[in-house]
Amino acid sequence: MDWLTEHKIPVGDTAEIAFDWLQTNGAWFFDSLSDGLEAVIDGMLWLFQTPHPLIVIALFTALTWALQRRWQTCLLVFLGFLFILNQGYWEEMTESLTLVLSACVVCMAIGVPIGIAAAHRPRLYAAMRPVLDLMQTLPTFVYLIPAIVFFGIGMVPGLFATVIFVLPAPIRLTHLGISSTPPALLEAADAFGATPRQKLRKVELPYAIPQIMAGLNQTIMLSLSMVVIAALVGADGLGVPVVRALNRVDTALGFESGFIIVVVAIMLDRMLRVRGRK
Repeated sequence: MDWLTEHKIPVGDTAEIAFDWLQTNGAWFFDSLSDGLEAVIDGMLWLFQTPHPLIVIALFTALTWALQRRWQTCLLVFLGFLFILNQGYWEEMTESLTLVLSACVVCMAIGVPIGIAAAHRPRLYAAMRPVLDLMQTLPTFVYLIPAIVFFGIGMVPGLFATVIFVLPAPIRLTHLGISSTPPALLEAADAFGATPRQKLRKVELPYAIPQIMAGLNQTIMLSLSMVVIAALVGADGLGVPVVRALNRVDTALGFESGFIIVVVAIMLDRMLRVRGRK
């Protein structure tokens, strides 16, 4: 078997050459992108951390009522935020929430249009499917390497790694929602003389809204799963105490910070829970 290993396919060397080329020739682009993302993150952190925590809690509770119209869900969100405040993780929670929401904005802004295009072009989706599979199955720690190469240490590389890992979810679910529109609805729209743009806006998108919202929900949950991994590249948030607990073998700190992540995930899931089509 030595003859087989002697002629190794240069997968790693090729990737290294590609990253070196991008770092050398695209430094201006990555620096500009880093500055823009840093400004967005700083702005969101200012919105969450400048007002009194009780004001932020009240706003999230009101948003929950506007989305769900259930007092039980509002009470759950209210008590969840109070519990986080009681445990002393408010600042870390706002940093993680900023990372999650920033990833959601980027992923939905990119994923939804790509999902719509893929639903209308089956060959495009067939070509994209292996790439999406690779993005979701590649170990998440691998994404940290190009993130550090292009953006250094901090919140931006954590956001970059999170977006790469999470992006397939809104693409797949948007594609599913658009492509599952009943043919009868599309035929009725054609019968009334609707243009392709009108069919998308008035038929396909309204029918696909539950799937798109499910994509948003999955984006948030997957982003939260990256919180701890993002802490390894200097991203602030709830992942920092988890990593610190791991280094110290501190059971109390690890369970405490891990439980806070679970509470945040439950609150966001209940806030954005998708109701079935009527």
